[in-house]
Parts: sequence; structure tokens; C-alpha cells
Amino acid sequence: MQKKKPKGLIWQTDRGSQYASESHRLLLAQHRIVQSMSRKGNCWDNAVSESFFHTLKTELVHHENYPTRDEAKKTVFEYIEVFYNRLRLHAKNGYASPVGFESRLKVAVFGCGKMLPHQRHGKPAIGKAQLISL
Repeated sequence: MQKKKPKGLIWQTDRGSQYASESHRLLLAQHRIVQSMSRKGNCWDNAVSESFFHTLKTELVHHENYPTRDEAKKTVFEYIEVFYNRLRLHAKNGYASPVGFESRLKVAVFGCGKMLPHQRHGKPAIGKAQLISL
């Protein structure tokens, strides 16, 4: 049984020749995957995702041998959901975990640490303009 690909899958890459090649573009088109490349001369387009995947590889993947794909998925999921988001300190967040940073932000902005009703549906608590003004 094959799993269905999620609708609207986007493949974000840098402008490397392997990603710009005709064979790569045809393969993506064949599988109805939208290609998105960073803008020419703008290395910051992928900075956040490249930083995350570098961290994932150096802190976890390069130190493991996964006997099965399911074991790899489980280990990566646990790393992201348990360690990276809840325990790992991030310099850009004032040396707080993403979950800790978000909790402090809610307290600072809304005076509470509780999840707000609109957050239960995956919508952000505040907009960029509001974040910048903090």
C-alpha cells in the first residue's frame, strides 16, 4: 500500500545545479511537487530551515544507524517534539526552548500562559508587527 502525497507539497532548495537540472525539475513535475528556489544572491531565503536541518544532522542523524525507516522516523520525531522544541536552548530565543519562549511571550503579551482559543486551530497568537513592537 502506498501513502498519498500531501496536497500542495513544496520542495524548497538553494540554487544548486543539482536542483536546477532538467532531470530534477521533471521528476518534481512528474510527482506534482512545486519547486521553490531561493532568490539569486539571497542566501537568507533558506536560512532558518538550513540552520534547523544542520542542527538535526549534527546533533542526531550523523550519530545514529537506523535499522528501519520507521525507527528513523520515530527517533527524529522524538528529537524534534521532545528535545528540540521543549528542552534545547536556542540563542535566538534568549536561551529558552521554543516552547518556553512562546510561553513567556504569551505571558508578556496577554498576561497569561494559557493557550488562547484561536491557537487551538493552529493560528498564530500574534502577528509580526505585534512581535516587532515587543
